[in-house]
Amino acid sequence: MKSLYFFLFFAFLSVGSQAQTLTFKTSSVSVTEKNEKGKWNKWSEFVDADLIITIDGKKNRIVVNSPDIQVFTIKAYGEKMENEDQKIVPFDCVDNNGSKCNILVITHKKENNRMQFYINYSEVKFVYNIYN
Repeated sequence: MKSLYFFLFFAFLSVGSQAQTLTFKTSSVSVTEKNEKGKWNKWSEFVDADLIITIDGKKNRIVVNSPDIQVFTIKAYGEKMENEDQKIVPFDCVDNNGSKCNILVITHKKENNRMQFYINYSEVKFVYNIYN
C-alpha cells in the first residue's frame, strides 16, 4: 500500500499537479540557520512534530498546520528531479508574510522511500520527516 501512495504521489506531481490535493503527516522537524559568516550551521536534533501538511494543487497552496499555521502560495511547480538515490519535487513559493521560499518534497529511495519536506528560506531551513 505504501508503494501505491508513493507511486500516486509522484505520478500526480509530474502530471497535472494543479488538480489534486495531497495530505501528509509529520513525525519530526529539524532546523538550521545561517551564521554571521553566511555559512549554514549544523542541523538541529530532530524533535517530535505531529502536524498535517497539505499540498493543494487546485488552490496553488501548501499549508503546514503548525501552532502558527504556515500558508504558502505556490508560484511555480518545479520539474521533478530523479536519480538512483532520490526523487525531488520542488515548488517556488511565497509565505503568508510575502517572503519567498523554496519547498522540496524528497523521497530517499535507498532508505525505504523515506520522505522529507523542506522549507528553504535564504537565512533559515526547516525539514520535516513526513509519511502518508
